[in-house]
Amino acid sequence: MSFKYISTKTYPDLGPVCYRQWRADSHCNLLHGYALSFHFEFGTNELDARNWVVDFGSLKPLKEKLEEWFDHTMLVAEDDPELNTFYSLEKRGLCKVRVVEKTGCEGLADFLYDYVNDQFLPLYGYGDRVWCTKVEVREHSKNSAMRVREV
Repeated sequence: MSFKYISTKTYPDLGPVCYRQWRADSHCNLLHGYALSFHFEFGTNELDARNWVVDFGSLKPLKEKLEEWFDHTMLVAEDDPELNTFYSLEKRGLCKVRVVEKTGCEGLADFLYDYVNDQFLPLYGYGDRVWCTKVEVREHSKNSAMRVREV
């Protein structure tokens, strides 16, 4: 389903965040970090009373969640064999661990897409009128991944 109206919100260079792809057969299996950027697209066929798709001011709690999850944190995949090592570092005050299903742009885009559609939009009054149609997570100017709405 395509939408008549689309609006976008971008949060550039949020972070830094640290993670690793423990399953990678390359240097990506080592801890490394980025100042991630996030791009969201919201679609609707019906504008609100102000003729908006979303009130950009109402997205402030989304930015706060992004900062909680991705600003000066260490993302660890829930199946990382060194998970307890990272928890130990956190207990020693050396990092803030955030456990995710999958590290990397694809996994984070998937996580955020589900969060925005299943929790955030309903909680902030958008109900069935607005849908997040795309989430893009960018490591830097050369690498990004997206989760898009299936039609």
